[in-house]
Amino acid sequence: MTITTGAPPPTHNTPVALARGFLTGGVAGTSLAALVVGGIVENVPLFATGLVLPAVCGLLFFLAGRPRRAREAAVVPRTALAMIESLEAVGGESSDVPVRFELSVVPDDGPAYRVDITQDINLVELPDYRPRGVLVVQYPPDRPWRVRIVKRPTPEWEDRAASARLDSVPGTARVAESPEGCASGFVVLLGLLLGAVVVVLPFRADLFDRDDTAKPPSDARPSVSSTSSTTVVSSATGTVALGPGQSILDKGELDRALGSLTKGGGTRQALTVVVQERLLSVVFSPTGTQTPGFDPRALPYDRFPALVEEATTTLGVPSPRTWQITADRLTGPLVIRVAVTGPEGTASLEANGQGKVVRRAPAR
Repeated sequence: MTITTGAPPPTHNTPVALARGFLTGGVAGTSLAALVVGGIVENVPLFATGLVLPAVCGLLFFLAGRPRRAREAAVVPRTALAMIESLEAVGGESSDVPVRFELSVVPDDGPAYRVDITQDINLVELPDYRPRGVLVVQYPPDRPWRVRIVKRPTPEWEDRAASARLDSVPGTARVAESPEGCASGFVVLLGLLLGAVVVVLPFRADLFDRDDTAKPPSDARPSVSSTSSTTVVSSATGTVALGPGQSILDKGELDRALGSLTKGGGTRQALTVVVQERLLSVVFSPTGTQTPGFDPRALPYDRFPALVEEATTTLGVPSPRTWQITADRLTGPLVIRVAVTGPEGTASLEANGQGKVVRRAPAR
């Protein structure tokens, strides 16, 4: 119990309350971590543990608290008169409206005190509760802040309330339940973190070193595979990204990259093919549409290194930073463009479907 007399009183955390808070935090952290980790690493038993653990611990808490609840229920509540200092409806759309009361409680065998409570009141009975009105209330002897209004008091108490005249209790005599201190919040947080660590540590290798590129291929879901490169294929696009120190122009690399994008049989028409230093990208034509696509396997890939060499050495960009090859046939015959960018500017050349240069645009 806390009696406010100016500065807030010190809070007290019993060992049992701290242990309960630590256990609650541990269960929450373990459950959340098990759900997340189990979903990521596709561990069904771990994921199921995250679902079942809170229910099991909730049941154990309920059973462990039965003796305490039984003792509290066996305590005979005290009855007293109280005067309404103020009241305010705080919401509700049903017939019972939550109402916040500020009461001055005057027990027969103890000091008077002030308390704030919230209790549901029927809309029909709400006009009966007015400031300065006297009520009959009950509360546990050891928890005087748990005041409840007795809506149907005995005739004796009803007569006493009707004839009583009570004085207001000063606000300094307000009674409230002791708030939880910082130690309680700290142990809950500590339990939460330790519970999460207990789950994450055994699976850290699967979480941080797992190969996310091992997904099965599907038209609706991209397929990914990786050795020294990463291949991603979907119904609309396909990309191959090489690792550091590699080049898409290395001998045989373009053929391997293209083969990984077009494997599975059938000829998929492409709208655009883009080649960069370590990346091959293909935008496929939508199936069932009459778009001007082309067979990406028919490109003169053996000419690509020579085209890049010519673009980087003869177009006025002696210090090229990036280059890009783009092949498309959006408006007519197949066109292969090589663009080079450096401090001197951007230059480009165009080649036909056989890889023969037909136009040059030096840097300016």
